Amino acid sequence: MRNDERLIRKNMTGAETGGDRTEIDELLLKNRALDAAAEGITIADARLPDQPLIYVNKGFERLTGYPADGVLGRNCRFLQGDSSDPSTVSDIRHAIQEGRECVVELLNYRKDGTPFWNRLSITPVTDDSGEVTHFIGVQSDVTARKNAEDELSRANVELARANRRISEDLESAAKIQQGFLPPEMIDIEGLDIAWALRPCDELAGDTLNVVPLDERHVEFYAIDVSGHGVPAALLSVTLNHFLAPAGGRLGIDHSPQATDGERIVPPAEITNTLNKKFPYDIERNQFFTLVYGVYDIENRVFSFVSAGHPPLIHLPRSGESRHQWALGPPIGIKPDFEYKQNTLEMAPGDRIYLYSDGLIEVFDHNQEPFGVERLTEALKNSLNQPLEASVSSVIKEVEAWGRQAPFDDDVSILAFEAR
Repeated sequence: MRNDERLIRKNMTGAETGGDRTEIDELLLKNRALDAAAEGITIADARLPDQPLIYVNKGFERLTGYPADGVLGRNCRFLQGDSSDPSTVSDIRHAIQEGRECVVELLNYRKDGTPFWNRLSITPVTDDSGEVTHFIGVQSDVTARKNAEDELSRANVELARANRRISEDLESAAKIQQGFLPPEMIDIEGLDIAWALRPCDELAGDTLNVVPLDERHVEFYAIDVSGHGVPAALLSVTLNHFLAPAGGRLGIDHSPQATDGERIVPPAEITNTLNKKFPYDIERNQFFTLVYGVYDIENRVFSFVSAGHPPLIHLPRSGESRHQWALGPPIGIKPDFEYKQNTLEMAPGDRIYLYSDGLIEVFDHNQEPFGVERLTEALKNSLNQPLEASVSSVIKEVEAWGRQAPFDDDVSILAFEAR
């Protein structure tokens, strides 16, 4: 039996008090209940100088390591140490001075010097006149939660730093990709050229380009790599490196067998080379589609191959285009496939549009795709506009069809007109 229980029995069972047995039992039950509580509970006398402790429960002893007989008569600030937050200590002091409730979390120290985070709740007790006579303090060890919060905070800082680094890397990669795209203004005699590319992510799997091979021939290609993100972008950049000037112009044969030291490589030969060099990646489920062609400015002839890409749209100034194009599978799907070359004679004012499936697979609120027919009709309606305006207007029409929502896939279009 604790000393305070003996004191209760002595005071309430003495002849001079006439103590009732039921009252004694109730008081002892409350005392034992306080001792059984997991939290530390203290009572300080607000009427005495420095508000000394007049009661601490067993929970306080377990929490702090201080025995009751070593702390009674002292102010509870002995739990504070060098790392206790001064502003929080000041909050406690002002609450006591003003006789109001206070809940704080403060770094305290046990008797053996071990720090712990203490959730301290201080509640004033008043007498019948409203004067504060005591303060009840409830202490809870929240060290585990605080440590978890600190660890989470550190992890969030590291995550934010990693995200910044990834964002910076993606921005750099996007700039490299953009460096392979045609300039906004392309000046090639005998041609008007316009293009647009709207990536659905930071990096695009779609790419396109216009490359003068010599004074007479111009290379056009549009590529759509399966998937999204970094893997698709890496393959897209690799293909640009092969086909653009940085790759040594794959479209020109500099071998000794070439006439006059060089020749324009036929699009079918280029496509067959790509088909063997880039087999389907089963592990990543990666392949790509493309339209690759060479335009002869002098003869106004466009020779091209379509490998899994949506069929190009040819809009002559007079009449309808009635060509049936030879189409092949995506690159790498059938390594032994031999692609057939298409030849299209153009008249002045004729237009050709190469585009990715992202343009025709934008859905409206009824889940209906924009589709090739609607795209063709939109382009026909823009024939009286300059080529660049035609490309811009069809992009806006597709955006409106998709209710201005972000594209789910890369959208690209490359157009040219014979002057």
